This record gives sequence, C-alpha cells and structure tokens, in this order.
Amino acid sequence: MLDFNPLYSTAQIGAIGQFIDKHYALAGPIHCRMLHRGLNDVYLVVGSDGERYVFRLSHHRARGRADVKTETAFLTHLSQAGVPVAAPIPTRNGALFLQGHAPEGLREGVLFRAIDGRGINATDAGDASANGRTLALMHNAAQTFSPDGALYRLDLEHLLHRPLTRICDSGIVEDADVLRDLADIATRTGKAIEAFDTLTWTYCHGDCHGFNARINDAGEAVFFDFDDSGPGYLAYDLSVFLWAKVSFGRKLTGMWEAFIDGYRAVRPITPQDFEAAHRFVIVRHFWLMGEYASRAQEWGSEAVGWIAREANFLKTWETDQFVDRLF
Repeated sequence: MLDFNPLYSTAQIGAIGQFIDKHYALAGPIHCRMLHRGLNDVYLVVGSDGERYVFRLSHHRARGRADVKTETAFLTHLSQAGVPVAAPIPTRNGALFLQGHAPEGLREGVLFRAIDGRGINATDAGDASANGRTLALMHNAAQTFSPDGALYRLDLEHLLHRPLTRICDSGIVEDADVLRDLADIATRTGKAIEAFDTLTWTYCHGDCHGFNARINDAGEAVFFDFDDSGPGYLAYDLSVFLWAKVSFGRKLTGMWEAFIDGYRAVRPITPQDFEAAHRFVIVRHFWLMGEYASRAQEWGSEAVGWIAREANFLKTWETDQFVDRLF
C-alpha cells in the first residue's frame, strides 16, 4: 500500500525497452529514449539495424481510456487506401496495440515506424497546403471506414460542454465574471453550431493543427498523432488548423488560406462546413482549456493558469468574426 497513490508515473527507459523487445520483432538490441511527456509519453526506438520507430504510451485522461482499437483500425485503413500516415506496427502476435501495467493502472502502447522527412515550417504556405491535401485525402478515405465501437464522438458534448465543466470544476478561474463570460460564449457558440442543418459528419483526425505531420521527399504531409481522432464534425477537423494560426497572439491567416486551397484541390468544402469552421475555433479553444484544466492536479495550477486569461481571445474572435466577417 502506497502512502501517495500516483496520478501519473514515468516508466523507466529500460522497462520500455524490455516491453518492446518482448512483444515486437525488432532487430535487437534496441535503444530507447524519451522524446516527449505530455498528454501521452512518446519514445524513440532504434533497432540494431538502424530502423527507427516511435512508441507511444497513452496517458490516463479526463475523457477516459485511449480508444486505440478504433484509432489503429482507422490508421490501417488509411494506409491501405494510400493516405500518407504513420501506420501502427503489429506485435509478434499480430495485435496493433498492447496494454501494460503501471502504478496508476493499465496504459495502452502502440509502436509506429518513424516518419522520414522534415518538420513543418509554421510560415510556409507549401507546408500548410500539404496539410490540407492530406486531410482531404483522409476524409475521402474515411467515407469507406466504419468506426465500429468508437469510444468517443467529437460532438459538442465532448468538445465544448464537458471541457467547460472541467474548467469550472478545476478552480483555476476564480473570477466569477470570467466564468460567466466563458459560460455565455460556450452557450452562444453551441447554439450557433446547432443552427446549421447540413454539417458534414466524418471520421476526424481531431488534432490537425499543422505540426502532427512531417513533409516527405514527395512534398506530402505524412500525418501522425491520431490519439484524439473519432467520428465527428468535418468543420471541427478543419477548424483546428485555423485555430492554430490565430490563437495565443498568432496572426497567420495566410497559412489558413493555403491550407484551405490545398484541401479544396482534392475535395470540396460545403459553404456551411466552411462557415462553421470559424465557429469551431472557439470550440477547439474550449477543448484545449478543458484538457489543461483536467491536468491541474498533475501539472500544478500555475502551469495551467493561462486558462483564466483566455476569455478575451474568445470574445474578440466572436466579435470580429460574427459581427463583421474578416474572411
């Protein structure tokens, strides 16, 4: 019995290596190092033959357990359809994901082959366009994918209403006026989106902000990080890229235009989906704030205190976009 039960544990590198060596047929001995600790833990794995892989160990999150079954099935479907993505590598037994025991409970692990190519340049219109093209290819391929038993729907309850509750329950926002502003903005945004009667529903990447990709030698954006994927609004999937170009003081709307041009070169966008994408920028920001608010006990209130200052961005975006449209 522990005196201090963990919310989150960091696995020893040696334990990660042993887990991979036990379950995957990689050329050994393998070398591992942690790349990133955040919403998940990500490790670089290099075999003795020089082949490079990425191992992702899922975190326990407020939404519930990781939906790796549907995620890996979707990635396999996309890869077979010729969409440039980092597909999962099967275990020795043919499984696309595994579960392992950690002090806080079971955690899911997936191994991917590392993507060749370069990182994304946030101010390169060509990179933005490449992201748009791959997202369009993904949405085309999603038309023949059946997300059997998907755990999460990227609807307003998942993306907006529950995140607002997490923000309120976290205690991070102490100003009653700010909490009231956030609640009012969420209510108005939800009603505006529900007023659209023909929004497209598809299987979404869920986190296509521009950096969950690498550019390969053919100039394609190869997508990874489908941890937040699921059936949902196509307009939301588009909006994540726009949100990444206008949130936190950024003014990169030219990249949004390039992204949309790239998308439309492959697949049309309905006027309602395009219009709704601007509304979903607010939804995306609430989703992110809710994710951070739910980690306050792990990361500390100071690390997530920025949430209390975000009502101004949301109010400004709402006023600028839906009183006098800029785009």
